[in-house]
Amino acid sequence: MHRLVDSVFIKNFDNAILRQKKDSAIIDIGGKTLAFTTDSYVVKPIFFPGGDIGSLAVFGTVNDLSVCGARPLYLSLGLIIEEGLSGDLLRDIVDSISKAARVSGVKVVTGDTKVVEKGSCDKIFISTSGIGEVYYKGLAADSIEPGDAVIISASIGEHAVSVLSKREGIDFNTKVKSDSRPLYGMIRDMLKASSGVKFMRDPTRGGLATTLNEIVKDMPFGIEIREEAVPVKESVRGACELLGFDPMYLACEGVFVAIVDKKDVKRVLRTIRKDRNGRMSSQIGVVTGYAKGKVSLKTSSGGQRLMDMLTGEQLPRIC
Repeated sequence: MHRLVDSVFIKNFDNAILRQKKDSAIIDIGGKTLAFTTDSYVVKPIFFPGGDIGSLAVFGTVNDLSVCGARPLYLSLGLIIEEGLSGDLLRDIVDSISKAARVSGVKVVTGDTKVVEKGSCDKIFISTSGIGEVYYKGLAADSIEPGDAVIISASIGEHAVSVLSKREGIDFNTKVKSDSRPLYGMIRDMLKASSGVKFMRDPTRGGLATTLNEIVKDMPFGIEIREEAVPVKESVRGACELLGFDPMYLACEGVFVAIVDKKDVKRVLRTIRKDRNGRMSSQIGVVTGYAKGKVSLKTSSGGQRLMDMLTGEQLPRIC
């Protein structure tokens, strides 16, 4: 995917804003700084423990704005509907979108609907775009320095395991629910409490390991992670052991990674943990001046290995 983006899209649409490769484009218009993002959702199944394609579309878009230091304001909504989709099912999805928008404090202000022939899509696909106003400026990968802390806001892997369990009808004994949720409130409180947050990302497709690799790619620093510090619930860990997955590469939909000045680590964690969804937040590693452009993992057994960017997907169609 990264090669495709660079060789086709960046090559043809190249401009200073796109070249930043942030979760949202940061644009100055009329004296205001806005964040603008877009995404598409093709998750299968469309309902899963802890969420559905409708709420996922809202939260995913809101979170892409939030990790860029923006207050989400408005969404567009595009629906590609397969011929024959139940009217009741569509109403349930739209109701979920409405509730998720209210929880997130955003308004759906424009949209489009298309119906395609049966077999042309899988029930329903959703595309969203979002606009927010940037209130915390200066988030940039080039501000990161060796010694900075790597913080994660919650445990990882729950969304991917939730979708898989529903898709394949697998009972993991302990019910795993998706972590799909809005992050704006938690991030807003953190950024009010600290001016030392330098960069943020939400580890969706490709999970934590891929997100960290995206941060260090072509940069004059590396990242070292401690395996034992990364929060993983036992239910997720058990599912991964059963199926041969690595939780470091599983998608999350309600988690963010932040690079923070080491002086502000305690303040940031104290603030995040006040939110019920941030109680498992942790410093999981540090930025290093060696192994530039690489992510390394200190294993629980005392060894060390490189964590590469994910090639392909462990689980397709999870968002």
